[in-house]
Order: sequence, then C-alpha cells, then structure tokens
Amino acid sequence: MIRYEQFTLDNGLKVFVHEDFSTPMAAVNILYNVGSRDEDEERTGFAHLFEHLMFGGSANIPDYDIPVQKVGGENNAFTSPDITNYYITLPANNIETAFWLEADRMLSLSFDPNVLEVQRKVVIEEFKQRYLNQPYGDMWLKLRPVAYQQHPYRWATIGKDIEHIERATLDDVRHFFFKFYRPNNAVMVVGGAVKLEQVKKLAEKWFGGIPAGEQYIRQIPKEPLQTEARFLETSAQVPLNSLIKVFHMPGRYDDGFYAGDLLSDILGRGKSSRLYQSLLKENPLFNSISASITSSLDPGLFLVKGNLNPGVSLEEADAAVNDLLAQVLDKGVSEEELIKVKNQTEATLAFSEVELLNRAMNLAFAANAGNVDWANEDAALIRNLTSADIHEAARTILKPENGTTMYYRSNS
Repeated sequence: MIRYEQFTLDNGLKVFVHEDFSTPMAAVNILYNVGSRDEDEERTGFAHLFEHLMFGGSANIPDYDIPVQKVGGENNAFTSPDITNYYITLPANNIETAFWLEADRMLSLSFDPNVLEVQRKVVIEEFKQRYLNQPYGDMWLKLRPVAYQQHPYRWATIGKDIEHIERATLDDVRHFFFKFYRPNNAVMVVGGAVKLEQVKKLAEKWFGGIPAGEQYIRQIPKEPLQTEARFLETSAQVPLNSLIKVFHMPGRYDDGFYAGDLLSDILGRGKSSRLYQSLLKENPLFNSISASITSSLDPGLFLVKGNLNPGVSLEEADAAVNDLLAQVLDKGVSEEELIKVKNQTEATLAFSEVELLNRAMNLAFAANAGNVDWANEDAALIRNLTSADIHEAARTILKPENGTTMYYRSNS
C-alpha cells in the first residue's frame, strides 16, 4: 500500500505527497501528460526531443545537472507514447533544490538556438544508432504502422521520420512547450522524508506563480477493431531470421489488462514458460523466444518474438508458434501455471515498491491515467484472476484475425 496525501495549486498542478521517514532521501517526480501519441503526424519525435531539451537550460538556470550533483542528487527522464517523466532523487534536507530547478524549467526553457542544435544532433544520432544501424533496430518502425492503422501508436517514440527532427524550428519548439509543459498538464509526486505542509509551502513558493496553459483535450482516433490477419516481411544484415507476432490487447488500466499480462508470462516468462519448453527445449526451432506486452494507456500490443536457429525456415517456425497459441486459445492454461505466474508477478510488484522512486512513479502514472488509487490495486487484481479469465484473454487476444505477423529475414 502506497500511502499519499494530495492537493492542487490554483494553476492546476496536481501534487501528491508520500511521507516515508525510513529513508533520509526524497524523490521528486514530475510527469507531463504528453507522449508521442500527442504529436502532429508531420512533426513526430517532439516529445522525445523535449526530454533532451529540458536539460539544456531554462529561463534562469543555464545548466540543470550541476546544481543536482552539488547537493548529492541524481536525475533522469524518459518518454513513452503516453507520457514524459522527469525525476530527481536527493537527500531530503536538500529538497528545495529540486523544487526550484523543476519550477524554473516548467516556467520556460531558455529557447537557445544553440541548445536546439546540440540536442537535435543528439536525437538524430540516437535515431541512427538505436533504430537504423542496430540489428533488428527498425523492427518497430516497420511493424507499428501495420499493426496500427489509425491510432498514433503507429509511429515510435523516437519519431516516424528523422527528417521531422531535422526540420524542427524554435517556433515549433515554443509551441510544443507552451501547449503541453504547463502546470495544469502535469502531476508532481514528492516522496520520502518530507512533510505534507513542507511540500505545500515549497510547491506554492516555486510553482504557484507559473501560469496555467490552455486546457489540453486529447482527441486521438480510436484504433478500429482488427478483423483480418496482417503480414509484412523485411530483410537486413542481421545474424538470424526473426519471427515477430503482435496482437491487440487492453490498455494498462482497462479491464482484462492483467489477464493479458499473465497470459504473456505463461507463454514467455522464463525457462518454464510454454514457448521456451516447446520451441526451444523440446523442439529447438528457436535460439531465443519470449512474450511481452507494451503496457500502453490506450489499447496496446501483446508481442511474441523469437530468433530462429540456423536452417529453420520462418514458415516452419511460424506454424509451430501458431499451433502453440491455438492450444492455449482452445484449452486455456492450467491452475499450476497460473499460480506460478501470479506469485512471480506479485513478488515483482512487492520488490519494486521497496524503491522510493518506484512508489513515486506509480502514484504519478495512476494519477495521470485518471485515478491515483489504481496504484494500490494491482496486487488484488492479480490475486483475483482465475484460469477462466486467462482463457478468455487468450480467446480475445490470440485469435488470428487480431494479429500481425512479421518475417524479418537475415541477408547474412
């Protein structure tokens, strides 16, 4: 149970406080309700670009990292299709440093053209290294626009086309910042050795004067129900042939999400999973194989991915995976399998909440999604799942007409 108290500033900034005096540390997590799904289709990659720009100098502070390091803190950030998240951990007696740093860059960036050029080059280089020049790196770039026909999940967080970042102007950057990086489009969680009244005073002092922006109303096209199996094929200089299959599934806080999550564990988590036992150990068609989920806020993807052993054809491997999935779709899973993955998932949840920063993030994620109490409901939802629930998830998710198959052939 993650205990919290909350308040909202006049400018709309929602603040949650998680007191924990078992540690001398504090965590400040600020989540902005903007991800790559909020981008203009002709200007993709901006949410990720901003993750970099936010460390390049703000209205009154030319360098973000140095003040954090001087007070013994650490900081970082990440972007997803749904959110952009910034966090600092530092000794609690230096908590005010985090407030003035975060408030200054929420007030305004420096909008220095040199910073834009530097960070533009960093992002372009990242695009090339991680997505264009890395084996299988372009998988999602090619797979997403086939799996998604309407929803902006059809492009990756890094962007759809490197040219979009190359063409970004300072006016584009200013518009994006003042549309999304406003206090009324953010959630702040402060956790650790802090008191509610202390956080209230600091929040009002540093964030209270930042003007609210125009309320952002998300209008994203809903992905139509897929009714026919999809297929694509590509090739590159990669070590092994790879088979990728994705299926639409419920979003992170939707009904049925955890049934899909546990189904992916039964199929692909560890050496006792069905995929490993059947297709790597008993019939070694694959060099490696796993199942996972994207955990996105809007309906996401259930992923089965494996690299084939030399001499095994993609068609043979695909047929074997389809047979295994059909067995689960037809007969469901055993009680023993379900108990095992329930225990694994509950243990993972419990272990993750040992870390103060993880607790702060979980509160921020749930609050941003619509209900902060969701942060405390995961374990109970998992505990209450039955084998019938998993079977229903399999019948809904794994049906062939709900899936997209990708053959990634090796030219090596």
